[in-house]
Amino acid sequence: MEFRNTFRSTPTIVLNLIIINVLVFLAQGVFGGLNNASPVTDLFALHHYKSPDFKPYQLVTHMFMHGGLTHLLFNMIGLWMFGSTMEKVWGHQRFLTFYLICGLVAGFSQMGSYVYDFWNIDHAVLSPEDMERYAEIMRLNATVGASGAIMGILAAYGYTFPNTQLFIFPIPFPIKSKWAIMGIIALDIFGGITNTANDNVAHFAHVGGALAGFLLVLYWNKTNKSNFY
Repeated sequence: MEFRNTFRSTPTIVLNLIIINVLVFLAQGVFGGLNNASPVTDLFALHHYKSPDFKPYQLVTHMFMHGGLTHLLFNMIGLWMFGSTMEKVWGHQRFLTFYLICGLVAGFSQMGSYVYDFWNIDHAVLSPEDMERYAEIMRLNATVGASGAIMGILAAYGYTFPNTQLFIFPIPFPIKSKWAIMGIIALDIFGGITNTANDNVAHFAHVGGALAGFLLVLYWNKTNKSNFY
């Protein structure tokens, strides 16, 4: 009964976003598109703009896909915990607009990361055989996930409710949201700069989404202060 009441109290947009993400995740599993390149990731994940698989609509579709169950769970928990509060503050339409803008900016940030990561190859003269191998590398480096949009929500939450106490595992004591979320963003910046081997996290997409969220909530706060606390 308690779970049912929690489910019913979840705001409309957050609830529908969770449902869409779960359904897309199940579809990915059916069509083999979770961890490896597949027809579904070729179509809907975000690819390098030079990849034969790139399509502009992927800037939207990639944010509804995930690379595994853990990836999905963490993102949906974050969306539910922080997005529910922000949707109640802003209303349905403004929250959806915010979510999509942050996701789009995260996608463009990841495209910028592709340009940086593949700069040397993009500006080299490649043989036809090397071009085929490069196309496969770009295919395998496609990006999926709602994390950029959710990082925007986190930034907005930290700005709107800066002194709310949060418990962040594994830290054994509560931290004010403004410091906790700034710390998370700082870790993403560090991860993006160091770019360690086997790190498949789109750090700069996260940072782009967070920056978009902060700037947007800052603008809204200046134009309509009554909506913020």
